[in-house]
Amino acid sequence: MQNHFKYVLTAAQVETTNFHTLRHTFATRCVEAGFDIKSLSEILGHSNVNITMNRYVHPTMELKRQNMQRLSCPFPSNFVE
Repeated sequence: MQNHFKYVLTAAQVETTNFHTLRHTFATRCVEAGFDIKSLSEILGHSNVNITMNRYVHPTMELKRQNMQRLSCPFPSNFVE
């Protein structure tokens, strides 16, 4: 599988990487899509969610911005105590 993967990368003129990188990308995209972490961890075959989150999920800057936006205005502009 690794050899075929390298062939496809070369044919597509994409920088060489290893096949396992796809697993990390899959985990990151699943989190971005809103998967619950426990289900994702089980799909990947991990013994616990810490492995999934600490080794496989790599949040993008855009995802971090979106999460911070959720906190930027927790109350409507016409909020009065």
